[in-house]
Amino acid sequence: MLKKIIFYNLILNFITLSIAQSAESGGMPQLNPEFWLSQIFWLILTFSILFIILSKLILPKISENLESRKSKILENIQLAEKQREKSENKIKEFEKIVLNSKNEAKRQFNDVRQKILEEINKKKDALEKDINKEIKIAEKEINDFKNKAPEKINKIAIEISAELIKQLISVEVNNSNVSAIVDDLSKKNKDKYYDF
Repeated sequence: MLKKIIFYNLILNFITLSIAQSAESGGMPQLNPEFWLSQIFWLILTFSILFIILSKLILPKISENLESRKSKILENIQLAEKQREKSENKIKEFEKIVLNSKNEAKRQFNDVRQKILEEINKKKDALEKDINKEIKIAEKEINDFKNKAPEKINKIAIEISAELIKQLISVEVNNSNVSAIVDDLSKKNKDKYYDF
């Protein structure tokens, strides 16, 4: 460490000596003490002008730009926040409208469904009434046929019997005799043949 200090000291002394010799020989005028006063004057004048230009012209513009950028950024942030709130409100309104529309559609669907079911039930009841009427009419007709059937069967039996007898024995028989026989037989076998 001591060697380093001695080495640096030698180098510094050498540089100082060489500067002093060059100054004496008219080498570097800024190191000549007779020019130091004028150098200090121009140094103070130059740095004063530079300071005034910087402090009065350039720095206010820079600070003004920084302030305007800062205010612009804050305005943009506030505007973005307002737009975000607006968009969130619009999204909420849209979701509310969609939900209301779904509920309205569901309600209308249920109303229409209910009306259709009521209409179907009305038509079903009317159809059942019509079918019951038709069934009653058919039952009445069947009962009428059932009640008239023995008479018609007896009449046909009388006619056929009279015709058969006529063809078998070639004698024309009185219909009242054949009618009496057929009525007698039909009364005896009424439960057997006409039990519907």
